[in-house]
Amino acid sequence: MNAENGPFFTRRQHPSPVAANVRATLLEDPGFGRVFTDHMATIRWTQDEGWRDAEIRPREPFLIDPAAAVLHYAQEIFEGLKAYRLSDGGVALFRPEQNARRFQASAERLAMPALPEAAFLKSIEELIEADVAWVPGGDGSLYLRPFMFAAEPFLGVRPAAEYWYVVIASPVGAYFKGGKKAVTVWLSDDYTRAAPGGTGAAKCGGNYAASLVAQAEAMKHGCDQVVFLDAAERKYVEELGGMNVFLVYEDGSLQTPPLGGTILPGVTRDAIITLAKAEGRAVREERFSFAQWKADAEAGKIRESFACGTAAVVTPIGEIKAAEGGFVIGNGGGGAVAEALRAKLVGIQRGDVPDTHGWVRRVL
Repeated sequence: MNAENGPFFTRRQHPSPVAANVRATLLEDPGFGRVFTDHMATIRWTQDEGWRDAEIRPREPFLIDPAAAVLHYAQEIFEGLKAYRLSDGGVALFRPEQNARRFQASAERLAMPALPEAAFLKSIEELIEADVAWVPGGDGSLYLRPFMFAAEPFLGVRPAAEYWYVVIASPVGAYFKGGKKAVTVWLSDDYTRAAPGGTGAAKCGGNYAASLVAQAEAMKHGCDQVVFLDAAERKYVEELGGMNVFLVYEDGSLQTPPLGGTILPGVTRDAIITLAKAEGRAVREERFSFAQWKADAEAGKIRESFACGTAAVVTPIGEIKAAEGGFVIGNGGGGAVAEALRAKLVGIQRGDVPDTHGWVRRVL
């Protein structure tokens, strides 16, 4: 494999791709994560031969052995990023190098082989070229899901000797149904997302599986998302089920929980910090308790709160519900700071705002 330019991908066209008129209908309202493109990218890894067999091929089910290690020990990681249709008709990615490096870090944490950055980037670009007709215009985007799983049929507890790396793609609209202006969040008292020394900083399926019971509890209480406290003291706010969280204070400064092994280092989180600082805003990466969040919101010191991530971009948090009593943030409908940061971020991603940070990688 060429470490600088990535592997050579052979191409095998789908024998029965989705018809153009059907695709156009699907793109009118794709929802999130329910519609998929015609092809996928795959690369195999074996202990004896390393990375091999890079291919763009029809999207189809995998045939794996029932003893495949991923089915028993959850040795699996994934990423999420988007391709955007630019105003001139081209297509671009947003900071995909950061996703490639986080994918490597996740692999290291789960004792999996690290895919070279060039191979990660080329797999995504090749898939976009094959399925470029699926990239929506307007407010939509093409969500890309690279993932890797242990395929070796073996029931012993050790790192597997065979893996599949795969990229699939899905045209998407808004993450939250109805494109909500502000979401309601449930504080989880009974469950935690990650503990020191665990896999909180890795993007692995097990983290999300463990959060689903808390997410279901949130939905029972009429909430859109769940927010977790730290596992050690059950006091400090860490992150939502799938997004990082920010507070906006009355002086315009921002605060977000610090990274440290229990919080996923979000690509959007990092971009928000950079954009806010460029505007002259103070940004504190400091812990805050749920009690502090509530007290400062009720006193009017916290004017806004928002969550951020690749899927939802920037989403205002309007209300927190909790067993001990919740609270409303600001007017409950979001605020100007989150709205402005989102507008600037989306503008950069779509090529409508100058990219002074070198974040946009044009594909076509």
